[in-house]
Amino acid sequence: MNKFNEIFLDLEQKIIENEYPPHTLLPSENQLIKIYGVSRETIRKALNLLTTEGYIQKKQGKGSIVLDRNRFDFPIAGLTSYKELQQTQHIPSETIVHTLEESLVDPELSEITGWKVGTPVWHLVRQRKINGEVVILDRDYLLKETVPLLTKEQAENSIYEYFENELQLSIAYAQKEITVEPVAPTIQAAMDLHDDPYVVIVRGLVYLENTQCFEYTESIHRLDKFRFVEFARRRKI
Repeated sequence: MNKFNEIFLDLEQKIIENEYPPHTLLPSENQLIKIYGVSRETIRKALNLLTTEGYIQKKQGKGSIVLDRNRFDFPIAGLTSYKELQQTQHIPSETIVHTLEESLVDPELSEITGWKVGTPVWHLVRQRKINGEVVILDRDYLLKETVPLLTKEQAENSIYEYFENELQLSIAYAQKEITVEPVAPTIQAAMDLHDDPYVVIVRGLVYLENTQCFEYTESIHRLDKFRFVEFARRRKI
């Protein structure tokens, strides 16, 4: 076996066993040369393998940063609540209600939803913590005529559980859009992004069985924590 492969396997094992935890730096090239007693070229080949396999990311002026490879599956289709995802995938998560206030539909929100300007809505912002870090920021607008009352306790638990079990709402479908966008200052302040310049934003309009749109949601995800998955069946066109 080539020496750089041996070094790659050794570093890979140390990353897997958390000797080098996510978001920490590997030893520098000079340190690795001393540790393994090999040339700089051999170390660079091992580091390139780690980069290719998704274990590290090289950053100019910083070194080799260990990436967090533990990702959770986020379904693109379907209407699964965050609490349901948390329970089915055993996500060690905590929800913090950042904002819960009554508001009015402004022209921008009206353009997105079709709601009349000045219509009363709930504005809800929740931070989702996994392993002590805010990796999801959920921003929701809910029609007050459909959801007349919303408390912090309900928002911390599951609003869909509240909608369906207590308000007896029949939630039918959603239209979703997924984009990768530069981090805005408000998002940067509310999440733990580790200098990531981009986030994944899932925007959705949620409808009842009577086709009324009652919710607009923006779910903002840190890039390294989620995989967006879907089952697709071929159809001939």
